[in-house]
Amino acid sequence: MTNRISQMHDESKKVLVLGGDGFCGWPTSLHLSKKGYEVIIIDNLSRRNIDNELEVESLTPIRPMGERIKAWKEVTGKTIRYLNIDLATDYDRLYQIICEEKPHAMIHFAEQRSAPYSMKSPRHKRYTVNNNMNATHNILCAIADSGLDIHLVHLGTMGVYGYGTAGVKIPEGYLDVEVKTEQGEGVEQKILYPTNPGSVYHMTKSQDQLLFQYYNKNDQLRITDLHQGIVWGTNTEETSLDERLINRFDYDGDYGTVLNRFLMQAALDYPITVHGTGGQTRAFIHIQDTVRCIQLAIENPPAEGDLVMIFNQMTETHRVEDLAKMVKELTGGEIAYVPNPRKEAAENELHVKNDLFLSKGLNPITLNKGLLEEVTDVARRYANRADLSKIPARSVWTKDQQAGIPVKKEAVTDQT
Repeated sequence: MTNRISQMHDESKKVLVLGGDGFCGWPTSLHLSKKGYEVIIIDNLSRRNIDNELEVESLTPIRPMGERIKAWKEVTGKTIRYLNIDLATDYDRLYQIICEEKPHAMIHFAEQRSAPYSMKSPRHKRYTVNNNMNATHNILCAIADSGLDIHLVHLGTMGVYGYGTAGVKIPEGYLDVEVKTEQGEGVEQKILYPTNPGSVYHMTKSQDQLLFQYYNKNDQLRITDLHQGIVWGTNTEETSLDERLINRFDYDGDYGTVLNRFLMQAALDYPITVHGTGGQTRAFIHIQDTVRCIQLAIENPPAEGDLVMIFNQMTETHRVEDLAKMVKELTGGEIAYVPNPRKEAAENELHVKNDLFLSKGLNPITLNKGLLEEVTDVARRYANRADLSKIPARSVWTKDQQAGIPVKKEAVTDQT
């Protein structure tokens, strides 16, 4: 048993959403607010600053945080508070907020989330490590130091496992193994499923797992780690209520997720850029399911003394080439096979268990024509905001890789 002070009786269900201005954090904040949670967003607006650095904006015109929150109040009558805190550097302020607010749960989105951005240069690699690992450790340290029984829900990534399997479905976090003693006796153990990160970003998420394991063991923190697939879609029920609430739509080579990029490229009559052979298999989840999964995770916390609870937050897997062909059929776009900037296998299989969320009542949204057309319509609506020069993936993993830039049609020779 622990001496941690519980605030589970607090009917306000207060939640701190760390990184609540981002692609997943903003719709999650609105969803939880609508469901009756008292939401406080903490964000240092670093993602907006990265837009300034990269000289590219969201395809959708996202409003300043103050305007977003004001619009939510006008539309729903519900209040979301916002605090600008750098979680990686301002430990004292974070600790003060936790002690003052005594939240029921904390949702941790506050990490640099792009693999390509993390590989752009030594500076970007170091920033990603410093920001992500310091933020995670400060959060854990502050919760432990507060003495409060706060449930931490973290948005991780399926990418910690790499993109291959040993012929078995990737389990939800843990692997049951048997090791032999010197006497030859078999001893059963439960270990974290081995990680195989494919970028500096994924490496920081792998390190997060060890930090969670330690603070769970040492300080009995209750933690849920969500290993999420690639998110597609843009809006949720809540962000669709008013244009001022619209969610981000990243299309550039650093932050645009693969399916959204394909749909946007086709909508703008730009080649659907498939990296390498397109034989890479990835896990996917719609943004609406992301926010639902986070609510389910909050409402189904691990019991006191339990190991870190790990969910595979995905609904389906697809080969990249198959997605490109699907988008081509839907939109009439053309596929361009370009060099793969990443250092990875040309093809892979991916089998993943997602039984835990299904057991908690998730009714998954899977790829369907209506939702794909919805994303395409958003892309067409805001096409005038697109900078086509920002579409190619230019960050390369090593000097042996090449940027994923399609060859212009007029430069292609007749191969027939």
